[in-house]
Order: sequence, then structure tokens, then C-alpha cells
Amino acid sequence: MEPQGLRRSLSLRDLIVYGLLFIGPLAPVGVFGVLDAKSSGAVALVYVVATIAMGFTALSYAQMSRRVPNAGSVFAYASAGLGRPAGLLAGWMAMLDYLLIPAVAYLFCGIALHSQVPSIPAWVFTAIAFVGTTALNLAGVRLAARVGFVVLVVEIVLLVVFIVAAIVIIATHGPARPWTSPLTGVGGTTASAVMGAVSVAVLSFLGFDGIASFAEENTGDERQIGRAVLFCLGLAGLLFFAQTYLAGLLMPVSPQHLASAPAEQGTAFYKMTDSAFGPWLHLTFVVVKGIGPAFSAMSAVAAASRLMYGMARDHGLPGKLGTVDPRHRVPRAALLTTAGVAAVVSLWAAWRSDGLDVLVSIVNMGALAAFTLLHASVIGLFVVRRRSRAWLPHLLVPVAGAAVSVWIIVSATTMAKVVAAVWLAAGLVLAFVRRRRRVSPSPQDGDARARGGSAVRAR
Repeated sequence: MEPQGLRRSLSLRDLIVYGLLFIGPLAPVGVFGVLDAKSSGAVALVYVVATIAMGFTALSYAQMSRRVPNAGSVFAYASAGLGRPAGLLAGWMAMLDYLLIPAVAYLFCGIALHSQVPSIPAWVFTAIAFVGTTALNLAGVRLAARVGFVVLVVEIVLLVVFIVAAIVIIATHGPARPWTSPLTGVGGTTASAVMGAVSVAVLSFLGFDGIASFAEENTGDERQIGRAVLFCLGLAGLLFFAQTYLAGLLMPVSPQHLASAPAEQGTAFYKMTDSAFGPWLHLTFVVVKGIGPAFSAMSAVAAASRLMYGMARDHGLPGKLGTVDPRHRVPRAALLTTAGVAAVVSLWAAWRSDGLDVLVSIVNMGALAAFTLLHASVIGLFVVRRRSRAWLPHLLVPVAGAAVSVWIIVSATTMAKVVAAVWLAAGLVLAFVRRRRRVSPSPQDGDARARGGSAVRAR
């Protein structure tokens, strides 16, 4: 009888599709105005620095995925490198990110499509996106990857159309800003301004780490997960650089204007497309950005469910979450739990006028805390336990990666820190309760041990 574990059906391409869907090739569109204002126009430089900064984390994932090829990603890695308590803590903090990202994505989907069809409430679009992507996740990881690939191709085609059209406009009419301004700023920039923008830009990359959650569904050897993580991050960085460089050249208003008018920052990219190309490209971006987040949510829910599955299988969460559907070989209970939380949170946020801002402000704290523990686990596993002398990959890279994560955490908003602290406290309470339940014997266990002891004495 075939063991009822997760089915190994994901190729290298499938893993990259999941990672890029989670990130979103058009991720800079929504934050372009914010970054332009913060960096004085040097948005392309910001993404170069952000790609390098997140590269440290990608390298640590690649190191650990080769040695610990298990579902649960950062939970499994921290458990191996730092011990089970640290693993539970890392998994719990990562869940804060994984559970909220789908809610944000579903909310984005509803808001974007409602803006184009005002007669249909945003919650209807949100519900349609939720039901459709949840059904795909339940049908199996392979089918979800195939559908996700089609959506990803559409997003990349749109990005290519934008790049080609931008090159034609710039070649014909010239840039609206100096050629070097996306790298040097309009009138110059400063290191502190660039680094302040980097603290926002790195959040565009969150999701590439979700690839590691599919380690037990990977059809290749242990190195394939690391290859997918690194390739996904590198490709995303290249796409982000290309679109922000060209958008910076075409931006009709100055960074100083955007800095003085925060309300215009969220729509800055769309106004740029209106100014440079006309409304047709603006509308296309809005529609694709309305549909794309639903599949980002699908990838996020799938990754979160594997994290829950790995933690439950190791008794860190209720055992039901560690079961696998015998037909489709997916962690059904964990999938439904993750999707249900995302649905509830997105509806809650939709009813609040500041719901989106609240979610966005806290969604990244869990991931950054988990990244810090990931880097520590590399040092713990390779340097401390295995006495590795490969200082670059096993010490210097994780130290640099941890420093970046801690720096971004320190620069986060007070609300985000408070929510992360509350979530951490809840995780510690849960771990304590579950430990007490495992350590404290039930009356039946005591009776069984007494009977066993009597039997030994009788012999």
C-alpha cells in the first residue's frame, strides 16, 4: 500500500512558478510612488540593494534545504539547527506572515476589481477569488501549479508589453527625467534615503521563501529547492529593476512632489502609464493586478498549509493539521484552516476603513523574525554542530542576513511590533500548553504503565 504522504509532483519550473506567483512580478507597481518619494527617485538602485539584501536569506535557505529536505521549511530548519523549541518559534512567527499575506491579496483583488465594476461589491470579488483558488489548492499541488503558470505568463507578458512600449516612447520622445536618475536620484540622493526605501522594497520579495515549504513534493534532489529559491529571487530582482528603471524615466512628476503629496503615492505608477501610454495600459494593469493577487493568495495558502502540516506532524500543532487527503495527497485540514483564516481576516479588513493599512503594516514582521532564526539555524547546524570551516556560506552570509532582518524589524512601525509581540506571546502560551499535555500522563496512560510494570515484576 502506497504511503499517504505528500505527492512528489513539483518540477523545478513548478517550484519557480509558486515562488513568482507568491511574490508577484508586478509587485513594485503598488509601492513605486512610496519608494520614489523616499529615495528621491532612485527606485532602480533601491531594488538592486534590496535584491542583494534578500540574497543573503535566499543563500541561507539554499544551505538548509539541502540538509533538511522536509515540509515545514523554516520550522524544520530551525529545529535542526537550534533545537525544537526554536523551530516551533520560527514556524509560529512565519505563520503570522503566511496567514496574513493571503488576506491582503484577497482584499487587493476585491478592491481592484470593484474599482472597475462599482455595481458589484468588493466582497463578491473577494469571495469568488477565495472559492476558486481554494478549490485549486484542494485539487492537488500539480493542478494548482499549472493554472498558476498560465496566470504568471499573463503577468510577465504584460510586463514585457510595458517594457517594450516604454522603450519605444523613450526612444521617440525622450525621458521625462534624466537617464541616470533611477540610479542616482533626481538631483542626487543619500545613502540614508536609499536604505530607508530598501526597508520597504525588500517586502516586495517576501514569498520566495515559500518554495522551501514544498520540499517533500519536489521531484528533484535536495539541491533543487535551493536552485528554485535563488533563481526566483534573481529573476524577480531583474524584473523589478527593469520596470522601476523605465517607470522612473517616464514619471511625469518629481519625487519631491510625491513626498509632499502622500495620497498620490499609491497611484503614481498608474498615473505614469496614463501620461505615457494612455488609459489602455492603465486599465490592463488594473485588471491584471486585480486577478493576480488571487493566485498570490493561492500560493501563500499552499505554503502556509505545508508549514502547518510540518509543525503538526512534529506535534507542534494539533494533530489533525498533520493529516493528508488520501485522494489528492494534500494537507486538506491545514489548507482549509489557512484559507478560512485568510477569508475571515480579509472580510474584517474590508469592513474597516483602515483595514488594508493595518494588515500591510504587520504582515512582514513574522517573516523577518523567522528569517532571523533561519540565519541563526545555519550557524547552529553547520558551525556549532558540524564544526564547518566554510566561513562564507555558513557564518558570514547568515550573519549579514540576520543583520538585515533585525534592521528592518527595528525600523518597523510601533503597531507592527506590538502585533508581532502579541503573536509571539500567544505562540509561547500554545507551546507551553502543548508541552504540558505531552509531558503530563493521562489516567489511562498511568494505568497502562502500572499494568506494564506489574507484568515485568510477575516475570
